[in-house]
Amino acid sequence: MKQKNSVVTWAKGSNIYEVNIRQYTAEGTFAAFSKHLPRLKDMGVEILWLMPITPISIQTRQGTLGSYYACSSYTAINPEFGELDDFKNLVTKAHQSGLKIIIDWVANHTGWDHHWATEHPDWYVRDVDGNFTERNGWHDVIDLDFENNDMRVALIDAMKYWVTETGIDGFRCDMAHLVPLDFWIEARKQCDAITPLFWLAECEQVSYHDAFDASYAWWWMHETEKLAKGASGLHDVQQVLHAYTQYPEGAIKLFFTSNHDENSWNGTEYEKYGNTAKAWAVFTSTWQGMPLIYSGQESPNSKRLAFFDKDLIEWYEPLELHGFYQALLHLRKRSKAISEGETFILPNQQGHQLMAFLRRKDDEVVLVILNLSYEDRIKISVSHEWLTGNFKNIFSGLNFRFDGSVAFELQSGEYVVYEKIGE
Repeated sequence: MKQKNSVVTWAKGSNIYEVNIRQYTAEGTFAAFSKHLPRLKDMGVEILWLMPITPISIQTRQGTLGSYYACSSYTAINPEFGELDDFKNLVTKAHQSGLKIIIDWVANHTGWDHHWATEHPDWYVRDVDGNFTERNGWHDVIDLDFENNDMRVALIDAMKYWVTETGIDGFRCDMAHLVPLDFWIEARKQCDAITPLFWLAECEQVSYHDAFDASYAWWWMHETEKLAKGASGLHDVQQVLHAYTQYPEGAIKLFFTSNHDENSWNGTEYEKYGNTAKAWAVFTSTWQGMPLIYSGQESPNSKRLAFFDKDLIEWYEPLELHGFYQALLHLRKRSKAISEGETFILPNQQGHQLMAFLRRKDDEVVLVILNLSYEDRIKISVSHEWLTGNFKNIFSGLNFRFDGSVAFELQSGEYVVYEKIGE
């Protein structure tokens, strides 16, 4: 199976930073967030994904501010965040900084008081009694009917509006698997005709790569969480990673330790992973695929953010993990071994606790070793012909000479990443 679409050049080997505008600043506006662009650029962020920027329905609203994912219009701006010109200014400033912006697109459903519900009630799914309905247990939204071609046309036109009017660079498509694949194929065809875009699907159905560049690694995340809780082993995680290698050529998997859903509903990365959270973050940035960083992880934000109400991210100055993510993201940017190299898992006697692997492209080599257990002082020795030459620890900056083999002792949650810098 081959992927039918070509990933835009700027997205290859890139990374994504998810922006929660509501909780990012006290103001909760585009203008206030834009002040953080220089910092994010310095950290190495390349693609900004903004959670839905459309207005939120009032009818059946949850909490005081409601869910971003219950929109009342597909072609308007949430007034809490500012006006259309404010969003355009954010896009312009991001582009001037060399950053790309993709927006969250919620195609499966709308809020109850979306204007379509009054203007085109036939565009919605109905229950046996003829009432609007929703099939997944979210009481603040109602499902669109994708058997209605007029609705499909209008929805694609709304997507094209954001491309032509604001110059966005792509879409992150919410619960993409709930929407027929042929809709996404047509939406991409029409939007990409305006300008080639980056397409991210919140789903894990392989067939959806017929329309999308990247898809979520939910399976991996759930398996790693089970590992952290002692309910599975590293072998189970590696089985998932092997399954991902069977995806279509060019398909990208999105790896993450947190996002808006995980943080609010299932806990922070520290609740899920304990002191192995940073080691798993290292994995997301060094394995083949694309890493996602959620708003505040660089602080680090250690609380669950309220989903339906104002709940400011905990920003601690100086940001403790800015340099941590900076080292990882800048490695990805400069190293072809990470962005497009082959992967070799290094066998070791501690394979049930430690994960060790090499990434290589031509003469570029990166060594990664992660202690994903809760045990300290685990010794590991690895050997490979690629481990020859001068290597630098990307976090400490210290240089070492490797002669085909190397030994370490790692504490619980400890990680090492070495980049080859010469023979």
